[in-house]
Amino acid sequence: MKFAYHIALFATFASTALGASQFFGLNYNPKRPDGSCPNVYQVQADLKVLRPYTNRLRIYSVHDCNQGEPVLRAMENTDWKVELGLWVNKNDAVFEADKKELLRLTQYFNFAKQVSTVVVGSEAVYRKEQTAEQLAAKIRNVKQALANVGLASIPVTTSETWPTYYQALINEVDFVNMHGFPFWEGVSIDKANDKMFQHIYDLQAAAKGKKVVVGETGWPSAGDHYGAAETGMHNAQRYLQQFVCRAARENIEYYYFNSFDQSWASTNNASNVEGHWGIVKSDYVTPKFAEPIYSCN
Repeated sequence: MKFAYHIALFATFASTALGASQFFGLNYNPKRPDGSCPNVYQVQADLKVLRPYTNRLRIYSVHDCNQGEPVLRAMENTDWKVELGLWVNKNDAVFEADKKELLRLTQYFNFAKQVSTVVVGSEAVYRKEQTAEQLAAKIRNVKQALANVGLASIPVTTSETWPTYYQALINEVDFVNMHGFPFWEGVSIDKANDKMFQHIYDLQAAAKGKKVVVGETGWPSAGDHYGAAETGMHNAQRYLQQFVCRAARENIEYYYFNSFDQSWASTNNASNVEGHWGIVKSDYVTPKFAEPIYSCN
């Protein structure tokens, strides 16, 4: 997309004409509330629920649950666009399976129309499952694979947390796709957005002209507190409003975390919050927040 179009888009999203609940994009996992794999009809139902908020989604794997196909099928002949993820961990066979499925899908769907980006890995360096150099090689591999099937124009990136987006990755990606969660830094809600945007500015400086997109950020509405970061509906909505409005003012593209509360998500971490990041409740139907979710006026 052209830069001028993005500015116009942000102005539209910030306006009250479309309502106060528009997002540039949302993260999405189509697994059902019980963790089972989705079919195309269930994804279509999800898209109907999410369409008032956005027409851009990001998924994390095309091979896990074979979710790439029902997502692309549900988006056919619509204005939806998707960032397709390839999962990367310490087992390279997982990446190869995702890449193989990605290339299979190119034979059946209009990637030029439906796919905005291919995202190679999500926090694989942060989890110490890949080095930056190993992940950069996979990004090059996917770029070449897409070029071989006539899709060199589709941007390729990776998603990493702000401190692990090393220069080897910045050099290789078409744009920087960063994750930032002031909650997980134990930052109070009063200081959270300033902290988040400082991370954005730092990566913008390191990127030397490449676009920096926020691939994930959010605040949990329930669960345990983490340091000075307190969960709750009020704080979740406050973080959302401050982030979305500031991102619109500063022309920062983002995919907010998350579409749905995920009751199946793991709680095996330092704070029991994993099921509480969505803007829609865990029934995948009921909005969590009353409208307007935010107002930039």
